[in-house]
Amino acid sequence: MSLKGTTICAVKRGDQVAIAGDGQVTMGESTIFKSSAKKVRRLYNGQVVAGFAGSVADAFSLCERFEEKLTQCGGNLERAAVNLAQEWRNDNARKLESMLIVADKNSLLVLSGTGEVIDPDDGVAAIGSGGNYALAAARALVQNTDLSAEKIAFKALEVASSICVFTNDHISVETL
Repeated sequence: MSLKGTTICAVKRGDQVAIAGDGQVTMGESTIFKSSAKKVRRLYNGQVVAGFAGSVADAFSLCERFEEKLTQCGGNLERAAVNLAQEWRNDNARKLESMLIVADKNSLLVLSGTGEVIDPDDGVAAIGSGGNYALAAARALVQNTDLSAEKIAFKALEVASSICVFTNDHISVETL
């Protein structure tokens, strides 16, 4: 039984960063298993925000591994992400079918379950089944409005939920 399906969108604008996620967990291709899951959380004493998408078990594992590295690196987001990626590449363990967006006041990164670390050029990132819809909406809002990062992330998820059957409108947002 595969549980997955979600959308996460992050926006860094000015001195604010926000990550929004929907609440849907899908079983297989046709059953909504849960509609109010919380896939965005604060880490490292509230100084880091993370949102995860993908296979539920793998997403939790990826988030836990990242949190361990974050603690080991004294809260340094970039160093924790690179250390985690190096560990994956040196380990022949099973690759995780998930992705994670992490952010602190200074950085926004996308981490994959295969060891990639991506720093988006424009301060906007989105992952998950509705990620492309949310990404397009967020980029348009960043370029054409003065809305806050929090409002843009929320509105981008609303757009994705109106298009993607694996994304719902039970949206949670964490802001730094």
